[in-house]
Amino acid sequence: MGDIRVFPLSCAVQKYAWGKVGLDSEVAKLVAGDDPQAIIEQDQHYAELWMGTHPKGDAVIKDNRIPQRTLGQWIAEHPVCLGSKVKATFHGQLPFLFKVLSVNTALSIQAHPNKELAVQLHAQFPEHYPDNNHKPEMAIALTRFEGLCGFRPVEEIITFLNTVPEFHALVGNEASDELQGAAGDLRRVAQVLKMCFTRMMNCEKKVLVDQHNMLVKRVTEDEEAGRDTSGCQGKLLLRLNSQYPGDIGCFSIYFLNHMILQPGQAMFLGASEPHAYLSGDCIECMACSDNTVRAGLTPKYIDVNTLCEMLNYTPSPPSAKIFPCTQDSSDPHTFIYDPPVPDFAVMRIEVPANVKEHTIQPVDSAGILLVISGEATASTPSCPSDWTLRRGSVIFISANESVRLHVTSTCGMTMYRACCLL
Repeated sequence: MGDIRVFPLSCAVQKYAWGKVGLDSEVAKLVAGDDPQAIIEQDQHYAELWMGTHPKGDAVIKDNRIPQRTLGQWIAEHPVCLGSKVKATFHGQLPFLFKVLSVNTALSIQAHPNKELAVQLHAQFPEHYPDNNHKPEMAIALTRFEGLCGFRPVEEIITFLNTVPEFHALVGNEASDELQGAAGDLRRVAQVLKMCFTRMMNCEKKVLVDQHNMLVKRVTEDEEAGRDTSGCQGKLLLRLNSQYPGDIGCFSIYFLNHMILQPGQAMFLGASEPHAYLSGDCIECMACSDNTVRAGLTPKYIDVNTLCEMLNYTPSPPSAKIFPCTQDSSDPHTFIYDPPVPDFAVMRIEVPANVKEHTIQPVDSAGILLVISGEATASTPSCPSDWTLRRGSVIFISANESVRLHVTSTCGMTMYRACCLL
């Protein structure tokens, strides 16, 4: 494999319109931290940092002793770096894409197909579904992070149907009444929720426009008069409407849990889980796929039938959507987010201020490490020279390699590492 098995990366930035602008963006701050020469433009949107081998953003290797230019090219030449199990399971490919997201305006409400459905959708509609893989994702908050995730408890949806007449009008009397009658019978609740959501997503354009305008007008007047609009999620409604005027997604807030994650809290988005990111900065890790079924808050293609058929209609409270992390048994400074899929896991490494020597433990999987804060001199047993890690540094770590850190910052370090724990 050559001697160099751990090396720094320069990663792709995606400047989507929903991203935070200039140095408000955590993505931009990380890029500037890693490369003092980087020019951050104050009017540019810095939405995503991609750390991985995706063809639309393959990381560039920052080590001139390595002949390959990108991480994807290097892994193709040295597949043993993945670890034997990962290499065999994922056919010589890095199975995840690691990201930082800085969200200023809402991303579309969406869900991702499971493996079986992905194969089917890709065969039928390759222009909308570019590959045949599933796309489970996990988001871990770096700053206060806000999103929609999963269907709310039924009692909450029933309350909105009873107190937000415009929402009731889109779902219709029949479906609304059936939902009230189903409460308590879990299987029946899921069936009726599906009916309610499908009715709303398929309501006539004119009905949507009229009810939407009435609701926005009413909530705007209430807000201006200083009345409490929390009963109809007024502030959230007006914010989403200002970003996506007249969009059906504005009504989804009455079906989906409104989540607020504090730094270090995570949500795991399994197959068929409806979700949207609304604001804030997060770490995201996902399986390698671009398959997305959209449901609103978007100018893009909405595949309503596929969406309504595939969703997970099991209601649950927001607390059930928070994905827990566990302390690593062999390292008190490492916390592991290990979702119920084989493609990826994420570790949060928090080195306290009084600890000056820390070893990043070897695992039987290639990994990518991102420094969020702090500074250290790093070295590996296989490489004689050491190098500096600082805020924004990204390094690739081959399977079964350890990295020794000599911490030079006074406030400790925070790092995130993506890998595959088969």
